[in-house]
Amino acid sequence: MTSNAAVPPAPAASASPTRLRARTVWGYAAGSLGTGGFATLPGLVLTYYLTDSLGVAALAAGIVIAVAKVWDVIIDPVIGALTDRDLARHGSRRRLMLIGALALPVLFALTFAVPPSLGPVVGAIWVLIAFTATATAFSLFQVPYIALPAELTPDYDERTRLLTWRVVVLTVAILLFGAGGPALRRVTGDPVTGYLVMGIVAGLVIAIGMLVAVAVAKPATPAAQADAAEPRPSAGLKEHYTEGLAALRRSIPFRALLGTFVLQALATGLMLAGAQYVATWVLHSEAAIELLFIALIAPALLAAPAWGALARRIGKERAFAIASVVFALASLSIAGALWVPGEWIYLPVGIAGIAYAGMQSLPMAMLPDVISHDERVSGPGRAGAFSGVWTAGETIGFALGATVLSIILASTGYISSTAAEEVVQPDAAVAGIVISFSVAPALLIAASLATLARYRLRRVDISA
Repeated sequence: MTSNAAVPPAPAASASPTRLRARTVWGYAAGSLGTGGFATLPGLVLTYYLTDSLGVAALAAGIVIAVAKVWDVIIDPVIGALTDRDLARHGSRRRLMLIGALALPVLFALTFAVPPSLGPVVGAIWVLIAFTATATAFSLFQVPYIALPAELTPDYDERTRLLTWRVVVLTVAILLFGAGGPALRRVTGDPVTGYLVMGIVAGLVIAIGMLVAVAVAKPATPAAQADAAEPRPSAGLKEHYTEGLAALRRSIPFRALLGTFVLQALATGLMLAGAQYVATWVLHSEAAIELLFIALIAPALLAAPAWGALARRIGKERAFAIASVVFALASLSIAGALWVPGEWIYLPVGIAGIAYAGMQSLPMAMLPDVISHDERVSGPGRAGAFSGVWTAGETIGFALGATVLSIILASTGYISSTAAEEVVQPDAAVAGIVISFSVAPALLIAASLATLARYRLRRVDISA
């Protein structure tokens, strides 16, 4: 790949009425600095923080994270319905996005502010409450944020462009937080204060990205407000869930795409949660986590525009399938670390990073197509209802990733510890760490290809 292809020019203005302004593209993409940071850093360090800094047992750590995420699943459809009502009443989804962006940095810092002297039980409860509140603030931003592309442009290829550049920023965010977060943790030389510094700085950066995106949170045309679901004053909790479930029930493409994305979120969430354990117990260096993320994200940063170009040539769904197969094969090859652990695993991690860029950008570009298709078939739709269910599904996937890892660690005899303790892990636990980073994700991606095969929407269905 030439350097010109690797780093494409910034989006340019065009006379075409369907062409998005560069300001809109980059403003929307900036939100992924926040969403990428929140998706990456807790998934990367929170389980490890609980088990190796607060002394919480591996299975209990998984339960803490799972409970917080289950709460997310409960509230996301409600937030989706509320943001649809904001659009109908005010012509914008900004209100909830702004509340979430302002609340998140404080709550994020509190999650990593637990004094280890309180003991593992109090520490686990503290993290559960603080992380649940943080996840709620994140959902207030994320659900309306995901609903925006269907309103910003009706064009099939412009949505690919919009989401491609979003994923470019997303990959930068993953690299920034995946490598920079653990580095910040070591700045003070003390794990306790190091986690707090990491939480404060990361929370502020996440909030900045979200606040920039709030500026583009308005419909591109007056038709978006006119088509929004008219709010019902009497609508209660049951109606909020009914809208989300109705969208899921009536749209076959949505069910297929969501099922695929949930399985892939589970696979990547499992790898993300296991990366720090791989660095510590397989590569024998906590700092190796930064190299793992550079190996994963640097290729992804260059590859995201290429996946967008491939999608324009052969279709989003075919490009998505290719990316998934490449990722599965690359992750499966990492199983060789069971017999020959070493730095060679950075190579398959890099190949997985190339595929990961497609696995992120393409389904997100397909979701607005699903929403607009539903509007055409079933009448004016509720983008917030779709995005609420989507965010809930994504949350389930990432939450189960951490939970599955905790089950693997517990079943293989992983030994938890506080920051001041030194332990030696049994061979079975180290093997479990490798399997959770290689074989298990590969099997999940293979399963996701079966659900993707049921996705039937093509360019002609959207452009008709």
